[in-house]
Amino acid sequence: MMRCRGIRGATTVAENTSKAILAATRELLVALVAHNTLDVDEITSVFFTVTDDLDAAYPALAARQAGWEQVALLCAREIPVPGGLTRCIRVLLHVNTERTQEQMRHVYLREAVMLRPGFAVDRASAS
Repeated sequence: MMRCRGIRGATTVAENTSKAILAATRELLVALVAHNTLDVDEITSVFFTVTDDLDAAYPALAARQAGWEQVALLCAREIPVPGGLTRCIRVLLHVNTERTQEQMRHVYLREAVMLRPGFAVDRASAS
């Protein structure tokens, strides 16, 4: 039975530049697609958030540049919780799949590993 499932991921950047934000977002999206063996047609929408210290680029632009033309994309600000992780890009993919929730592979890279250590991905295997 086809269901809509959520797949989470996050990464961080060293600096607030368009180049850094787009490169890190691209790396995260590639890892999410690879670890979940996704076809872009299965992705119905993607919700991106960034922390308040990132405003040099919309992370959704990285998806558009990758050819995700028909995927609904949305960017927003993360809640600024005191002491929270800085320079962080988070993503929630909604995908149509017959796989179970347990079969979804969430991906956390760079400093974002601290958010969900059980979902840490070796960056060498993420590309």
